[in-house]
Amino acid sequence: MDMPLPKTLPDGSHLKSVRHLKKNADHRKVRSIILVSMSNDVQKQYDRLDDVASILQRMKEVYAIPDRYTRHVATKEFFRVKMTEGSSVQEHGVKMLSLVEKLEDLKAGLENDT
Repeated sequence: MDMPLPKTLPDGSHLKSVRHLKKNADHRKVRSIILVSMSNDVQKQYDRLDDVASILQRMKEVYAIPDRYTRHVATKEFFRVKMTEGSSVQEHGVKMLSLVEKLEDLKAGLENDT
């Protein structure tokens, strides 16, 4: 189900045609089940995607739990950031807040003291 369906079949392949129709019907069923299991707001975002593979890929991008490497890179970026000479404290504060929010989104688990 994670591979898109081929658009055309070779000419004269009756058995392949039957298999293609069956696979296409299975994809439509799975797509329908996935969409029905979503809330209406989320369903509207994915309804425009035609195949199951696209829906699953998009869901992985949006809802995937970040791995340790991603958290490590974000944490390293947070601790290495320095205020550049001549820049305003406000700009630096905004940058730091955005990095803190990024770490929170990644569930990096910074302590309140940090």
